[in-house]
Parts: sequence; structure tokens; C-alpha cells
Amino acid sequence: MTICIPALIDWSAVNEAERQAALQRPPMPATHPTSGDLPAAVSEIICRVRAGGDDALRALGEKYDGVKLEQLEVSAAEWATAESLVEPVVVHAIDEAIARIEAFHMAGRPVPVSMETAPGLRCEARYLPISPVGLYVPGGSAPLISTVLMLAVPARIAACEQVVLCTPPDAQGQVPPAILVAAARCGIRQVFKAGGAQAIAALGFGTESIPACAKLFGPGNAWVTEAKQLIAAMPGGAARDMPAGPSEVLVIADEGADATAVCWDLLSQAEHGPDSQAIVISDSPELLLAIERMIPAMAAELPRVAILAESLLYLRRVLVKSTAEAVEISNRYAPEHLLLNCSDADQLVDRVTAAGSVFIGPWTPESLGDYCSGTNHVLPTYGHARAYSGLSVNDFLRRMTLQRASQAGLRGAGPCAVTLAGAEGLHAHQMAVAYRLEFGGEQQ
Repeated sequence: MTICIPALIDWSAVNEAERQAALQRPPMPATHPTSGDLPAAVSEIICRVRAGGDDALRALGEKYDGVKLEQLEVSAAEWATAESLVEPVVVHAIDEAIARIEAFHMAGRPVPVSMETAPGLRCEARYLPISPVGLYVPGGSAPLISTVLMLAVPARIAACEQVVLCTPPDAQGQVPPAILVAAARCGIRQVFKAGGAQAIAALGFGTESIPACAKLFGPGNAWVTEAKQLIAAMPGGAARDMPAGPSEVLVIADEGADATAVCWDLLSQAEHGPDSQAIVISDSPELLLAIERMIPAMAAELPRVAILAESLLYLRRVLVKSTAEAVEISNRYAPEHLLLNCSDADQLVDRVTAAGSVFIGPWTPESLGDYCSGTNHVLPTYGHARAYSGLSVNDFLRRMTLQRASQAGLRGAGPCAVTLAGAEGLHAHQMAVAYRLEFGGEQQ
């Protein structure tokens, strides 16, 4: 299979319009090959699931996953045999990854606040777990064990009372045992065999067997992303974790970077899907030429070469004058993953203002964060890193504020509220305070 690599972009030799074009993401699909309008197709699936419940979910699963299921929920027998079907070395790796992810996310938990903002006026902030929460783990050619961990560990730390997981079944109607082992290790015992937009609809509004969730989490394809967006906008629909798009990586590398390592970092994200994007920015023409020469042969040997043949059409190799200029371009792009594979990485990282997650130095491949460094691999993509953060315990919590005023506290702060309410022309607001200030002495 032929792997075509786009031409080198010399940043100093192109105009602003060409620079903007160079940093364009692959287009998000607005249409479906058979139905035409993707939002309309997803909306129809949501309506079918809301109306038909489990029966609709089974019918859609048979249509899209090619599996006819009698039982949607993973059975007790499947749970009981799961660990015996997974190699011990994999089970050990799951436990090891959980320990690191848990340690990092525990350290990042928000802390309750209680303070007096004025004498006799106390304000608090408490964090309460969201429940139920729905986790979505995509299917495909391999069980995404790591996604289970990235979603379930922070949910457990947040103490979410009910956690429900949906994932597509395989051709035999089974959930991969490794997925079940990872879920069990994180305290999840409700796993359902459902994928795509129909699974999101079931989690978002509920069916006879799947509880309606307050918030939905997890990555997915265009159908899943569209379903989460539509449901979040519907009355009574579940909230979503973050806007997302295809996977992406941006590597900043200098002349000292190992070209082979850089190629593997680029390929590791490009192999996710045909619309994934990999970008490398360097002040070394020799490195960029080496990447052009090496990547086609490396990609040709990989099992996902057909995907890479499409995604590498979006590969960008950008020549700059300095690594500092490279960071400026990266901030403009706001990548999901940013790798600093250059000698001045420790200094450059302080200039980074927009990235989902940053990997510093030649010994920090992006794959480490995907699996077991301790951070989270559910990250904002498609430029949303300018405003959104990667998944954390905070996403599974809701912040509730409280306030309590004594009579003295009201006397101290109340006139301020009276003045501002009057300035806004909201008389009842004004009187709710003024009345207490005038007659408060008569109240018990």
C-alpha cells in the first residue's frame, strides 16, 4: 500500500493564509455514507432508543455491530470467568497502571472551602459526586483497557455512587475479558453490551435495563461525539465530559532528536483513525527529511497500514527558525498531545499555553501517558485545549456553594446588596434584604 507524505512547509516562506491552511484539522464528517446527514441519522437513533428501549438497542446493535443479543448486561458467569481468560502479565499491568493513575488523581482532588468573607458571613464550597455516571469505552480491533482505567479510576475517587459502562460486544457477543477485569478492579459491576450512538442514547436517557445517567464520559467516533452533543442539548439529557474530535499529536524536535523515536510518536497517534493528525515542527531540515524518508517504510510494516495510508495524508512537517517559534505555532494549534523532544524542553514548557497534555524530553513518549504515567488520556482535541482540560476527578464532582449570615453579618454586608439590587432595578431583591435590616430585631 502506498504511503504518501505531504510536502515540507517552510513557515518563513508561506503567507498567513497558507499558515492557516497548514494548521487546519482533518474535516469532521457532516454526512454519513448511506443516510447523508450525520446529525439527522444520530438524532433518529436517539429517538428510536428513547421510544423502544432495550428492544431498539438490540435491533440497532444487530444492525451496526452485527450481533444479536438476548441479554444486554454482562452476566455473572462472564464476570466470574473473565480474569482466568486474561494473561497474568496483563492483569499485573492493569494493577500497576491503576496504582499510578489513582495516586496522581487523588493528589488532584479539589479541597472544600469554608471561610468568613466578612464578620458573621460564612461562605462554603462543597464537592459532591455526580451519580449515575455513564462511561463509554469504544470497541474495535483491540480492547481499550486503558480507557476503562482513565474513566473509572477518577469516578471511584470521586465516590460516584452508581457507575455504568457501555462497550460494543465482539463478533461472538462478548465483552473482551480484559475490559471486565479492568472494570472490576475499579469497582464497576454494571457493564452493558452496546456501542455507538445507540449506547450513548441509552446512557443519556435510560432503557429498561440501563439507568439514565446524569453525565456521560469517554471517547468515540463521529457518531458517539454527535450523540453526546445532541443529548447534552436536550431537555432532561445527560451532560457530557468535553467536546472531542479525532486524535492528534504535535511533536517539537530539534537536530538532536532521534528521528526513529519521533516517527514512532507520530505513527502512534496517526494509527488511531483515518482522520487523526500528526504534526512535527523542527528547526532541523535534516530531521524533517529523515522523517519523510523513514515513515512510509515504518508504516508499511504495521497492522493498521490501511488507516495510516489515510491519516498520513494529514501529516504536517513544518520547518521553523527556532524551537521558540515552534511553541508559538503549537499554542496556535492547541494540540491534544504535545511532545517536546528537544534539548531546551525544560525551558520551552513554560511557554506552552494551550495543550491537552505535554510530554517533556526524549524519554517521554506519548504512549506512556496513554497507559500508565498517571495522568489522563481523555483530553480535549480539535483545538478545544484552549478552553478545556483533560479529564480529572473534578469532572465527576459538582461544586455546591453555601452561605450563612448572622444578624451582624447581614447588617455588615446587606447595605451593599440593597444598593446593587436597586441599581439593577430589582425591587424584590432589594426588599428581601432591606426588610430584614429594618425589622430583623423583631425576628427570633
